[in-house]
Amino acid sequence: MNVEAFLLCDAATDQHGKLNVLGAFDNIFFKQMPARQPSCSVATRIRFDKIEEGLHSFRIHIINQDGVNIGPKLEGKIDTRPAPNLDSVVTNVILNIQGLEFKQKGKYRIDLAVDGQIQASLPLWVSQVPEQP
Repeated sequence: MNVEAFLLCDAATDQHGKLNVLGAFDNIFFKQMPARQPSCSVATRIRFDKIEEGLHSFRIHIINQDGVNIGPKLEGKIDTRPAPNLDSVVTNVILNIQGLEFKQKGKYRIDLAVDGQIQASLPLWVSQVPEQP
């Protein structure tokens, strides 16, 4: 298994196996805390080799500095079945989020686990915009 893409972005879609991503980022700036991000997406593209064919569980969590999940979590199953003439198959997984709330500034992270093992992790820095004199 290979995680080919794992991104926090403004928006993402899957069109017949093609992953479309708009505006990948790892920093968010707000005027005051707590704050809400109106919308964003976590886009994931995972390739499974033919030998890994079958059912795989996955989950995506957004975690604060205290290790607490702060957002919607996405959990599910991926059924990987490459075509007979192919040696791998790719799956796109997208988590669309509305109104994600950040209670404090600091470092957050987004984790991707497949079959109970963390396969990728993204940092996310939440900052307050300095006031202008």
